[in-house]
Amino acid sequence: MAHLGTRRGRVLALPAGLALTASLGFLPTGANAAPLNEAPAAVASYDGPKLSYVVNIGSGPDTAASVKKAIAAAGGTVVIAYDQIGVIVVHSQNPEFAKTIRTVRGVVSAGATRTAPLSVQGDTSVETGGQALTAAEALAAAAEAGEGQDPLEPLQWDLPAIKADQAHARTLGSSKVTVGVIDTGVDDTHPDLAPNFDVAASANCVTGKPDTTPGSWRPQPGESDHGTHVAGTIAAAKNGFGITGVAPGVKVSGIKVSNPDGFFYTEAVVCGFVWAAEHGVDVTNNSYYTDPWLFACKNDDDQKALLEAVTRATRYAERKGAVNVASAGNSKMDLAADEITDVTSPNDTTPVTRVINPRECFDYPAMLPGVVTVSATGAKGLKASYSNYGDGVVDIAAPGGDRTEYQTPDAPAVNGRILSTTVNGGFNYKAGTSMASPHVSGVLALIKSRHPDATPAELKERLYGQADNHACTNPYDINGDGTVDAVCEGGVGKNGFYGEGVVDALDAVRK
Repeated sequence: MAHLGTRRGRVLALPAGLALTASLGFLPTGANAAPLNEAPAAVASYDGPKLSYVVNIGSGPDTAASVKKAIAAAGGTVVIAYDQIGVIVVHSQNPEFAKTIRTVRGVVSAGATRTAPLSVQGDTSVETGGQALTAAEALAAAAEAGEGQDPLEPLQWDLPAIKADQAHARTLGSSKVTVGVIDTGVDDTHPDLAPNFDVAASANCVTGKPDTTPGSWRPQPGESDHGTHVAGTIAAAKNGFGITGVAPGVKVSGIKVSNPDGFFYTEAVVCGFVWAAEHGVDVTNNSYYTDPWLFACKNDDDQKALLEAVTRATRYAERKGAVNVASAGNSKMDLAADEITDVTSPNDTTPVTRVINPRECFDYPAMLPGVVTVSATGAKGLKASYSNYGDGVVDIAAPGGDRTEYQTPDAPAVNGRILSTTVNGGFNYKAGTSMASPHVSGVLALIKSRHPDATPAELKERLYGQADNHACTNPYDINGDGTVDAVCEGGVGKNGFYGEGVVDALDAVRK
């Protein structure tokens, strides 16, 4: 299962060897995915393990049709073709499918999206974790709640940490703004989410092809509540019940991209971004990395194709008006280091240890161009103990929570983690850069509410310009054992721990 919230930093230039969508001439078509208009060719028969692939093609009026015929001849079946970005999702049992299709004219890159067969589910445990809110805590919080506060808001130390409580006195955000939660699914039946849920912008993208069956975007029993927690941080309604989101007047949609075993595969992620692009989503929140590679390397033909496909999808979403936000990761890694050791990839079969260069290998979508990469802070405003960091990689910081004994919140809050919504109408605490990213998405939604005509570039400029500068924390010994746990590089205005600073919700609504 993907380590939820393990994200990497933003790269300012596209990795060498990956084609830019714009340079390939793909333009928005207005269609979600083009149908196959030609008669399908006979598919050759193979008996290898069934895998999923992405095939990235070049531009040209006849390229898609000719490549689709070549796919069938090589033993592939087209699941869906995203002609807007030149990405085709394919299933095949031909062990040589990727190698064969790469030789076809018009194919830029192609690769398997997984190492485990489609017919076999992994044995990884599903993340359903979270520290439950106790009845005593809920009662105590309700007694502390002031006028205009939701009952559990006194436990949300993260709101005053970014001045969201002050922002709410001015505005709750616009219902014309939607944040797409690309994640494990969102339980839109939760009383704190139902008032703000955007059904029209929700779908299940797990197969790589959008499913709009009502409720398909919800996590099923036993699946992770991660996306539901993220959605509450962004836009839980200010309705006299439960918690309050950063932008409690905006809409959220659920775009489910995680399969029942918790894997976020490339075809699902591509579907998620294209769906968001085609359905008016203003901000996408991405608190995951794309499986099975913690870092996908451009010198590997398969991994290069995965990077290419998601790059095209994120660029398309941004061209259609969305700002893409992603969490920086929970591995305590310096993402600006010369070398990083990855011991978890591929995570759907047998991992191997490899030393990678973060300028050659990328966590995606977070390390792709234009994506806002978020590190996490705790209740005392310091980098969270687990948060990845890196000068020139992290763009901005936000509350993600930390162990209470490391960073204890001020009363009446009692837990150093982030309180938000869970399935079946409940609430729980979680910590991670997964929890930091939705704070930034919420603030971007407030900025978009105030500046509805702003472009993604303008929204990001405002986000960074309004952030509160945070100087490096050196020496950084978060557990007080006398050992330096990380070294922050950079200046007050921008550094490896906090990027451009800590996000500011109040400035988002008044400037």
